[in-house]
Amino acid sequence: MKLALYKGKGQVGNALIRWWTRSPYSHCEIVIGDLSHSSSLMDGGVRAKQIEFNTEHWDFVELPWAEPHRVESLMRDTRGEPYGWLDLLWRQVLNRPGDSRGWFCSEWCAAALGLPNPQQYSPVTLGEYCKSRIK
Repeated sequence: MKLALYKGKGQVGNALIRWWTRSPYSHCEIVIGDLSHSSSLMDGGVRAKQIEFNTEHWDFVELPWAEPHRVESLMRDTRGEPYGWLDLLWRQVLNRPGDSRGWFCSEWCAAALGLPNPQQYSPVTLGEYCKSRIK
């Protein structure tokens, strides 16, 4: 199991996320076997799918401490929920608490990994946290 961090050019939304977070990453996925799990704007929200990763556009962090059953359980409970644009703006940009419908990628991945306050993670901060767990 690993965390995949997208550093490719992408679209306007990717550029905005990279600019806002001052990082090379704009999206993340949890990869278990041949399935990638996340919430994706391009795919309309929470989903699991096969992705052919171009290693020039992705970095990977192994997750030996993570529990695949937790990821799969959250996927069963949230599959099809919308991408959380409002949640992303409210929690990441305005730094406000609250509960809204939908998930942004790093929020979903952090929740799937069992981290507290998953809405506080961006792709780069989630990647940093995951790297720190394996040192």
